[in-house]
Amino acid sequence: MSTVSYILGIGAASLTLFIVIEMLRRRRLRERHAVWWFVAGLLALITAVFPATLAFAASVVGVEVPTNLVFFVSIATLFLVCIQHSSELTALEAKTRALAESVAILELRLREVLADSATGAQSDLAAPPTTARDMDTGPGEGRNAQR
Repeated sequence: MSTVSYILGIGAASLTLFIVIEMLRRRRLRERHAVWWFVAGLLALITAVFPATLAFAASVVGVEVPTNLVFFVSIATLFLVCIQHSSELTALEAKTRALAESVAILELRLREVLADSATGAQSDLAAPPTTARDMDTGPGEGRNAQR
């Protein structure tokens, strides 16, 4: 291993760790997302400082070319990050759908209250919408609007 590649490896790993820590400090990256990148940066730094550890790890695992082990670990890490983000995205989509449904129901009830107060009638705020069409109305529409 040449001196230039040795220094470049240490510099790249150190830069990765610095960026992850700085993003955490500025609250641009959450801790649960930074774990994977921090572990990857630490492994890269250990491998850069002690290149023999990569050859040893490759021989223990049974990989002939140590660089292939680096690629495999990198791809596995990115795969785990994708699974984590997909899981969080699914949860956020469910929460967004529930919130949108709740807002639609509240808007419908508000329109009913406003329509009833304009006519002087009492409104039953506890009554849920009776059809899906009632929940899916735009401004000025609803059960009490003229059709």
